[in-house]
Amino acid sequence: MTDTDTNALPITVVPDRTLRVKIIDACGLACTFCHNEGTPVTTDNLGREAGQFTGTAGRSGRVSIYLATNSASFLPERIKADSDFALALAAVRGSLPTTEVHFTGGEPTLHPELPALVRIARRLGLTVGLTSNGENGAAVLPECAAAGLDRINLSVFGTTPEELAAVQAPRFASPKLAARKLDALAATIDTASRHGVKVSANIVIPDHDHVARVLRIIEEHGRAVTVRMLVNLEDDGASLAAMQEVVDHLGAVAVRRIVTAGASDQRTRYRLPDGRALYAKSIRSVRLPDTCAGCRFNNDRDCQEGYYGVRMYRARGGPFMVGVCIQRMDLCLTLGEFVMSQRCAEVRDFREEETARLMALHKTAAVSR
Repeated sequence: MTDTDTNALPITVVPDRTLRVKIIDACGLACTFCHNEGTPVTTDNLGREAGQFTGTAGRSGRVSIYLATNSASFLPERIKADSDFALALAAVRGSLPTTEVHFTGGEPTLHPELPALVRIARRLGLTVGLTSNGENGAAVLPECAAAGLDRINLSVFGTTPEELAAVQAPRFASPKLAARKLDALAATIDTASRHGVKVSANIVIPDHDHVARVLRIIEEHGRAVTVRMLVNLEDDGASLAAMQEVVDHLGAVAVRRIVTAGASDQRTRYRLPDGRALYAKSIRSVRLPDTCAGCRFNNDRDCQEGYYGVRMYRARGGPFMVGVCIQRMDLCLTLGEFVMSQRCAEVRDFREEETARLMALHKTAAVSR
């Protein structure tokens, strides 16, 4: 999967028009590599002030891997399905072209008002997706589908109880518990498929040892799920090599590159011998021209996500917050500040300029989300 292999492919340019919203902090897993959208784990930091937050495993067993260096200054709280949320979405959409909202967490399917949140976004004309580990999807997806949920991206951390248990905090590293979580994941896939919600499985592949896991997922769920292999953010080459191993084993043929203009996301679409699609997702070296210019992480080693897009949070007991980097949570602004800021204008201009540049470079038309 070399640059030479993919650079010759046809290109689809997709302008970034997505707002990620962290709607809940709670989660029923305790993955050892979780970035928690850049925020502290609320339940482990109650009573602490900014500067005292910890990202290491507390009573919950959960972590927030960037917290030691990202200067997060607020605890996230659950976003209510109310007029405040509707006004917040409308404010972002009014200041920054937005066609899609993507709910994150924590675990969004644990939010007791998830269908109502979907309805609010749909009434504003937004497409709605969410990222989930699948632990509660079977219970909530029928009503979410009726409310207008378009798709669910499932983060798959293991296909056997042993694999899933191996990436959990010690107190949750139980194959028996992991087996229940995997059963819930399978039920989520089935429920989503039956109710017309598109399903993708996002699988990070750190190295060769994870190849068999990806192949099992494609074999077990490939008919109902679009599999997307994700490069490890700390890749030293082993992750890309493992992706190539999967592609070679399956006899998949690269057919197109999809580049998100104005954000670091890019992916290559492969066609399997039976016609199904397989995606390999990676990070482009994308930076905001002004905000990222003097950042201490702005190098090939430390900036792991690049500029990935705009995220919205609700501060505990406080306002909605908007950020542009999970490694620099000190860049977060209140919603009111953001929509009036030069940073908002910078994001808007960068999206437009990169869309135009990529379209001209690849002599192609942009495709809206």
